Amino acid sequence: MPPTPNRTLPPLNPLKAFEAAARHNSLTVAAEELNVSQVAVSLQVRVLEDYMGVTLFRRLNRGIELTREGVLLFKGIAKAFQDIEDTTKHVSRRDQRNILAIQSYVTFSRGWLMPRLGDFHAAHPRIEVRLSSSPEAADFDTDNLDAAIRGGDGNWPGLHAEKLADMELIPVCSPSFLAAHPLNRIEDLSQVKLLHSMARPKDWPAWLASVGAPLTPKNRLLFENSSLAYEGALMDLGVAIANRYFVQTQLNAGTLVTPFDHSCQTGESYYLTWPKDEPPSSPLLKFLDWIRIHFAPDDTPSADVISDQIVDETASNPGV
Repeated sequence: MPPTPNRTLPPLNPLKAFEAAARHNSLTVAAEELNVSQVAVSLQVRVLEDYMGVTLFRRLNRGIELTREGVLLFKGIAKAFQDIEDTTKHVSRRDQRNILAIQSYVTFSRGWLMPRLGDFHAAHPRIEVRLSSSPEAADFDTDNLDAAIRGGDGNWPGLHAEKLADMELIPVCSPSFLAAHPLNRIEDLSQVKLLHSMARPKDWPAWLASVGAPLTPKNRLLFENSSLAYEGALMDLGVAIANRYFVQTQLNAGTLVTPFDHSCQTGESYYLTWPKDEPPSSPLLKFLDWIRIHFAPDDTPSADVISDQIVDETASNPGV
């Protein structure tokens, strides 16, 4: 690979002083931002002007004004300064040692994670959780995230995928809806509204195919996501197809019931993902410890054992 030629950059301190003065259109405000005197800012700008051989500001009685050359220079460096700031924030963890940024699906957040975040906070009160939701896969190159919940087969290049739970589909409705619309046979579903999530259009067809149902129900309501479909079921609008994990609380409380015992495995699972080439942050290690406990079967090792295991794995393989 040929050597990279040396860059020829203007002096950076004068460039920084010019950028601040141009952004605020004021030497005084720029001096306050940079914590120096107005005279110092003015001198730095003159150094840059001498270096470039052009006038960057017109000195007016009541302030300054960018020249044509000054406008061109500011337009060019303003984006560069912003890119430097954004990239530094993305890479640096200087001010984020106790911040845990997680992206999740709306339904996973509302149906499973949010009801349990109080438990995580009680165990780790100094960790600030920043939870965002998106139907799209996380972009760890551009989003300032520690980890993301993702559904699929777990095979994503460049990502470590910690399996949490398989997707298990069951039909659910409210007890009052079931009392008003008895569902004794699978075929009876053709007589009621089926609540569909537009984010998961294959869930109802998958469950119906798994029970050998010959019907293709047309009486349906569409919702943007599964979480809204579940709320529709609670409000007596019809029968929703649900992931068991996300409605278990309502099933235990009796606010939702399943009219048929049959469940369907989709072949997909939910995973906690993070980049393989970045060692997990301390808050993420604690979150891994916590979420493994909540998704683990009864014979899973204790929290202390799991925590030690995570530390051992990370020490032997920083990319885990």
